[in-house]
Amino acid sequence: MPLGQLPLTLLVLMFRGTSETCTTRCHINAVEGEPFFLKYCPFSPEHEPSTTKWFKRNELHEPVELHSSSSPRITLHDYVLEFWPVELDDSGSYSFQRGNHTHDWKLNVIRRSKHSCFTEKQVTSKTVEVGKALQVDCSHSYYQDLVHRTALYKNCEEIENNKNPSLKKNAEFKDRGYYTCMFFLHHNGKLFNVTSTYNITIVEDHSTIIPAILGPKFNQVEVELGTDVQLNCSAWLNEKDHVYWNFRRDDGQDPNEHEGEEIKIRYADVMCDGQHRISFFPGRGDIPGHVFTRGMVTALVISGGIVCLVIAGVIYRIDLALFYRHFMGRDETLTDGKTYDAFVSYLKGCGPAHGEERAFAVEVLPRVLEEHFGYKLCIFERDVAPGGAVVDEIHSLIEQSRRLIIVLSTSYMFNEVRYELESGLHEALVERKIKIILIEFTPVSDFTFLPQSLQLLKSHRVLKWKADKSLPYNSRFWKNLLYLMPAKAVQPRRGECEAEPVLAGSCP
Repeated sequence: MPLGQLPLTLLVLMFRGTSETCTTRCHINAVEGEPFFLKYCPFSPEHEPSTTKWFKRNELHEPVELHSSSSPRITLHDYVLEFWPVELDDSGSYSFQRGNHTHDWKLNVIRRSKHSCFTEKQVTSKTVEVGKALQVDCSHSYYQDLVHRTALYKNCEEIENNKNPSLKKNAEFKDRGYYTCMFFLHHNGKLFNVTSTYNITIVEDHSTIIPAILGPKFNQVEVELGTDVQLNCSAWLNEKDHVYWNFRRDDGQDPNEHEGEEIKIRYADVMCDGQHRISFFPGRGDIPGHVFTRGMVTALVISGGIVCLVIAGVIYRIDLALFYRHFMGRDETLTDGKTYDAFVSYLKGCGPAHGEERAFAVEVLPRVLEEHFGYKLCIFERDVAPGGAVVDEIHSLIEQSRRLIIVLSTSYMFNEVRYELESGLHEALVERKIKIILIEFTPVSDFTFLPQSLQLLKSHRVLKWKADKSLPYNSRFWKNLLYLMPAKAVQPRRGECEAEPVLAGSCP
């Protein structure tokens, strides 16, 4: 060899020895928690010393120079940037600069799997024919000098008696799986591991294949008249095999007896390197008219039934809720420590204009809710002896009640009931210990006489009393009122289901 070619030859050998560790790809993936490196390999020899720099772009895409002091995990060695280890925050754009030469990389750090010894996005796939050589060599060109121990795993289970962490044998079907080489290495007194995983797939020998149709030999498909249908046929084929489709009318006769009843279609030659799955797409199919009609009628009946059930559920949701309470025997009054199921607030003025309103509050409500449905009401003028501090008594009684029933009218906001309303609103809005039920005894066109805060209650609901229509115990009014009252395990008294409460109109 001429003496002048010797330096060039040594240079070529040097770069061939290091090319495996050079990071040539622009987009790179790394696994969180593993050591990682970026290495730049110059393509021309250095005639003069040059300063090398590493940069990472920040959120404003501005290059920020990296130093060994930038992070305790980062190490710089001229052409190499090392991470011990790499973390999710290290994702981004990196660049190397030597003189006027620069090189850029895009690094994406993948989150480590918590349930597996490898990460799916960092798996290399290999396909090996059965009987051929299967080899998994656990060696690392960059970290090999730092490796303390190497282990080989199959499907995340370490292969026993594996003194030499490599696999070399004739492939069998049972050899398919995920093989992970795990390298344990020390750096600055800490132990790290680097993984390399291969997905090994074992396939049939491609040299000779017996053609065979895959799937069922006979498959009947029903389709809607006039629609496109796709029929799939899969087969194992050799390189020179052909596939045919036969079409035969279903008239019960031998297709070879009548010309035109069997159509033989030859598709283009299928070129395969051994085993291959082939799909074909014929034209349209027909469906018998009676099958189509029966299917449409069934679908309409089912759809109509579902719609009817939804409508019935909306209309009778109160009845269903009350039935559920009765069936389950629910009782919300056993452990709350309260005395009354509801405190009744009403206009207490006794006059011709308000006689029916007062009679409804002190006679009809107790007769229905107490005598018929077993609730316990608190009516101030009935249940509290005269004398004492009225405000304190009202506040105490409301605290002992589970609901506050307000019998509304345009004259309701007199001074006599203002204390009751204010105390009830305090319990409902501030203490959240009571729910308010509003009963519109006489039509009220303007509710501005009520406090604005009453309209903010989530439990706010107005029940309208409609005289004769609301009198029967099974009327919509009483069902809605029972729904808003606390659930209580009581039985209606027998013989009173058809009776109606009597609404008096005078004061005693």
